[in-house]
Amino acid sequence: MTTLIVSDLRKSFDGVHAVDGIGFEVAAGELVAIIGPNGAGKSTCFNCVNGQLRPDTGSVRLDGRELVGLPPREAARAGIGRTFQITAAFGSLTVRENVQAALIAGRRRMLSMLPVARRLYVREADALLDLVGMRALGDATCGALAYGDLKRVELAIALAQDPRMLLMDEPTAGMAPSSRRDLMRLVHGIAKNRSVGVLFTEHDMDIVFGYADRVLVMSRGRLIASGPPDAVRADPAVRETYLGTA
Repeated sequence: MTTLIVSDLRKSFDGVHAVDGIGFEVAAGELVAIIGPNGAGKSTCFNCVNGQLRPDTGSVRLDGRELVGLPPREAARAGIGRTFQITAAFGSLTVRENVQAALIAGRRRMLSMLPVARRLYVREADALLDLVGMRALGDATCGALAYGDLKRVELAIALAQDPRMLLMDEPTAGMAPSSRRDLMRLVHGIAKNRSVGVLFTEHDMDIVFGYADRVLVMSRGRLIASGPPDAVRADPAVRETYLGTA
């Protein structure tokens, strides 16, 4: 079942076509990677999908609902989750409190951001921390965590609104190789078990070709290839533009 449909997406800055007629689909439970050289338009595409940027033209539909024109908070409530290349957890709050804050925001209970908030959604927060392997560190402050653990907390925060589509911008950036694989195995399992579509950008090709069901390749704002990992890796245009011939 298709979850996300992006059609003829275009975004320009001062005459430069950052995204130039991009279209693709992501099915429920599918992991799709977007790769390409720096400046290819990957981040602009991401930001148009989740509402941080409004495209000049095009359509972004999630389960049939048009998202273009919605601000990020409304896109999130419509079912778009997002993680960022640089983690954005509150360092002074505990791991559990960060997830509780996301649950509170998702349920539009912002007036509860008072001392009583620490008693809200504790069970739900702990269930999400269990899911990402962080329950044992629930009482630790995020500012004291290792970077790989912060990435797991950020994933729990993104899952707090029960998204149907998860956008992950460079999810393994700054992590050791073994921690990268551990995180992507976790994401892969969540996507398959919860039928969550995952769209991610990544510079580590071992991660891309090891975990993506399909790969999209962008160059100069355009999609130059898409398909299963092995087919994309063998594509002459992709090897010339991005992967190299070695």
